[in-house]
Amino acid sequence: MYGEISAWALGVGIGIVSHEVIDRVNIYQASILAMRKALENLSRPFDIVLADGNSFIHESWRYQNIVDGDAKSVTIAAASIIAKVTRDRMMRDYHEQFPQYGFDRHKGYGTKRHLDALRAYGMCPIHRRSFRLPVPFTGVPR
Repeated sequence: MYGEISAWALGVGIGIVSHEVIDRVNIYQASILAMRKALENLSRPFDIVLADGNSFIHESWRYQNIVDGDAKSVTIAAASIIAKVTRDRMMRDYHEQFPQYGFDRHKGYGTKRHLDALRAYGMCPIHRRSFRLPVPFTGVPR
């Protein structure tokens, strides 16, 4: 669907926020910042911005927050696909630099394999420093 969306959409804007920014402002604020950057990168203005969730705000764009928006709006669902495919491609590129972490498979999500790699190799330059590795469950209450 990524190719179809890219070909037929009236405009596509991508907003990328670095791991340093995420560490500085937190993941929630960074996601809002990424949405704002995506708007700046649109090739043309639109009448209204539809945002997934309930927390997007913008001073100069008209917007509407829609909780569970990717299930209720084809526009938000399309934006979600563009965002996820873009992120997945970036993670595959990072895999080339840091193959021991398996970014090509888990795409940075906190899977068991990813957490095991973090425990074995420590953090690489793209990891968020604010991320705290969970303590493994031993089955014995503390």
